[in-house]
Amino acid sequence: MTPRSRLISVLTLLACGAVGVISATQTWFTVVLDDGAAEPLLVPGDGALALLTPLSLTVLALGGALSIVGVVLRYVFGALTVVIAVLLGALTAGTAFATPISAVSASVTEATGITGTRAVSDLVASLTPTPWPFITLVAWVVLAAGGILILVTARRWRSADRRYRAEGDAPARAAGADGARPADAARDTAIDSWDDLSRGEDPTADR
Repeated sequence: MTPRSRLISVLTLLACGAVGVISATQTWFTVVLDDGAAEPLLVPGDGALALLTPLSLTVLALGGALSIVGVVLRYVFGALTVVIAVLLGALTAGTAFATPISAVSASVTEATGITGTRAVSDLVASLTPTPWPFITLVAWVVLAAGGILILVTARRWRSADRRYRAEGDAPARAAGADGARPADAARDTAIDSWDDLSRGEDPTADR
C-alpha cells in the first residue's frame, strides 16, 4: 500500500477537485417561481454555493503540487485537504438536504430583480434539488479520506529529489567502477606522444 499511497493521494485530490469544478457549472436546484414564468429557474452549483469553485480549484492545486513537495509540506497539504473537505462537506450537505432559500436567492434576484430573503421566499413556489449536490457531497467524503491517507503515509513516501539524485549519480558510479574516464585516457595518450617527440622519436612509428 505504501508505494502506491502517493499516487492514490494525488489522483484522489485531482479527481475530487475536478468533480467540484464540473459540479459548479451543473444545475443544483430547479426553482419554480410564483410570478407566472413559464420556464423554471435553473440554479448552478456556484450559484448555490459561492465557495465551490475557488475551493475546488484549491484542491486541484494541492493535488498537482503534492507529488513534488517534501515531508513537511505533505503534512500541511494533508491537513488543508481534510479542512477543505470538511468545510465543503458541511456546506454541501446543508445545501442539499435543507435546500435553504439562501442557496437560490442570488439567482432569483438576478432573474427577477427582487431582493430580500422574505420577498424571495414568497416568490419561490417550489425548490427541487438535482442529483449534483449529492454527487458532490460524496466527492468531499472521498476527499477527506484522501487527506487522512496523506497524513498517515506521508513520511513513508519516497522523496522525488532522492530518486532523481540517485538516477543522476548512477552514470558517475558506473564510470568509477570501470576505471578512468575516456577524457583521462585521451589526455594520457597526448602526453605520451609529446614525450616521444621531445626525445626525437616518431610517436606513430609503432602504430
